[in-house]
Amino acid sequence: MNFSLPAVDPCRCPLCGQSNACAMATPATTVGAGATAPGPCWCTRVHFSADVLKQVPEAARNKACICAACARASKGKFDGDNA
Repeated sequence: MNFSLPAVDPCRCPLCGQSNACAMATPATTVGAGATAPGPCWCTRVHFSADVLKQVPEAARNKACICAACARASKGKFDGDNA
């Protein structure tokens, strides 16, 4: 019997399953004759606590971004936040 784990969806938060709005996971859009590469993701400007990173299942590590709601809930710091 061969069991396979479900594939990791890079567009979904591995903690809550909601959309993570990851620019790097979004497919390039076609513009004119070519495709544009995704821009930098919001998550490159956020500090994720070690505690929240430990909660990411091993299968999803380095494959799916944590969403902004989970980052904020874990006291992640966003550029421009005063907290």
